[in-house]
Amino acid sequence: MLRISLTLLFSFLMTVLHAQQIKDGETLDLDGIAVTFNIVNKESVDVKGQSFDRYKVVASVQNNTGKSFNVRLKTYPDLSSIGGGKIVELNCVNATGARLTSKKLEVSMATHQIKVTYLNRNNDGKLVNSEMTIPAGFFLDSGQKVENDAIFIVPKGEAPQVSVKKLM
Repeated sequence: MLRISLTLLFSFLMTVLHAQQIKDGETLDLDGIAVTFNIVNKESVDVKGQSFDRYKVVASVQNNTGKSFNVRLKTYPDLSSIGGGKIVELNCVNATGARLTSKKLEVSMATHQIKVTYLNRNNDGKLVNSEMTIPAGFFLDSGQKVENDAIFIVPKGEAPQVSVKKLM
């Protein structure tokens, strides 16, 4: 029991130690990956008779490492690479999750998509060529910037308390 508790504590501490705090308008450099966090809108909302502050936030990631990153999918769908495109994760520790809003925000690489032509039977039973677009992998070129947004609802009068950790 003690061994399990120590293992869980160690895992939690490693997660906390790798996460860094980030505030509105700040940019953190995580080994050449520049992460910027911005609040773009704030409004007050009532949820079940309680007042909260609702923030729309945007996180952007720029690759300043001087090298490109590529993750290729082996098969479609490649279940082992589902998380392969994620670059950073931002966690809002004081977010409530009310009204189906977020408690975390992930920024992922761009998706590399290809068109595939395949034989298909139409309504008359005749073989015809059909096309579909499928993901072939993820990429983040040198200098490229990607972003994502989310809505955080926090207790009234509090700003989002956000930590960021690198996933790749």
